[in-house]
Amino acid sequence: MSRKNQKAPWEPEEEIIWVSKTEMKRDMLDIQKLGEELVALTPNALAKIPLEEELMDSIKDAQRFKNEARRRQLQYIGKVMKHIDLDPIQAALDKLRNKHSQNTVALKKLEQKRDRLIENGDSMLNAIMIDHPDADRQHLRQLTRQANKEKANNKPAKAYREIFQYLKELYLKD
Repeated sequence: MSRKNQKAPWEPEEEIIWVSKTEMKRDMLDIQKLGEELVALTPNALAKIPLEEELMDSIKDAQRFKNEARRRQLQYIGKVMKHIDLDPIQAALDKLRNKHSQNTVALKKLEQKRDRLIENGDSMLNAIMIDHPDADRQHLRQLTRQANKEKANNKPAKAYREIFQYLKELYLKD
């Protein structure tokens, strides 16, 4: 008697992993959301992400489409992305998002410098001059006095904004 379709007792059994239909749909929706993020990017940002040619073409097409055609194209992008490695794409997107976060943090720090400059006056101005000797001390001092006057008289904060723009030019041109 032969043992058809039976494994020998010493052979290890293969583990079968069952994936529910809901889980597969959830994974596909995650891939489509990633595709939507890619479609929302500008051409310059998109150029920094490692994409296959077919995927790049479909993303460019989706950027041109509207309504139902766009929805179908996003589904197609998801289908294409299902067969490629998403880790490099995700890493590049995270890097782009982090750059945006870093810019936001830098602007917040500049706002704090501006506020301290208006409150502390010359002591903060000296710290700024140490960081940037090419800065115009007289212009900054004048803007600081104007900002204090505007604040005291409840006038629009024109000098306040000008100080921020000047500091932004100084610190972010590097």
